[in-house]
Amino acid sequence: MRIDILSVVPELLKSPLGYSIVGRAIKNGLVDIQVHNIRKYGLGSRKTVDDYCYGGDAGMVMMVEPVFKMINELKSQREYDEIIYMSPDGETLTQGISNELSLLGNIIILCGHYKGIDERIREHLITREISVGDYVVSGGEIPAAILADSIVRLIPGALTDETSALSDSFQDNLISPPVYTRPAEFNGWKVPDVLLSGNPKLIRNWQDEQAEKRTKERRPGLLKDAIR
Repeated sequence: MRIDILSVVPELLKSPLGYSIVGRAIKNGLVDIQVHNIRKYGLGSRKTVDDYCYGGDAGMVMMVEPVFKMINELKSQREYDEIIYMSPDGETLTQGISNELSLLGNIIILCGHYKGIDERIREHLITREISVGDYVVSGGEIPAAILADSIVRLIPGALTDETSALSDSFQDNLISPPVYTRPAEFNGWKVPDVLLSGNPKLIRNWQDEQAEKRTKERRPGLLKDAIR
């Protein structure tokens, strides 16, 4: 899989994409993530990528031309399944979306910045818009890193234990059950006896019950779509 991320501040993506699961997946050749500086196609000697907003509103807007040229350059080299814009008013990222995107071959992720991007980019170049929540951050770089991470960890071989992803929260529209590790007792706080029983059926039943209980308490809206 290849993920191309377009940004005006590519330095913000170096650390999130260079370590842990994503970093290992890149090193092992499971995914190719390339971060591109949109200023490559900035206008004039200062490589300008933004301008004032028509209509007089406050804030600067990312210009059409640099983004258009960068996307065209990439599309001349390969076909892309999706060109995604990280937008606060896009569809909210879910585990289902990450599952879907992890099956694709090549995607572009465009990071917005400043006041946003010229609407013509959204109308003519973008195929999908994704949000990481109903709030606004300074740019799309951190949301893009979140999206990339959520996709890469689903690629076969990215996790040491591939079955781990199957028990993640939201994978079946349920929140994950509580998890514990050694010691079995600390400060008087004990691990539930069932987890020490060695009985896989009892443990699985307990985990299912706890997942449903926790989801009902914390995210009841998920239950209507839960896989039983």
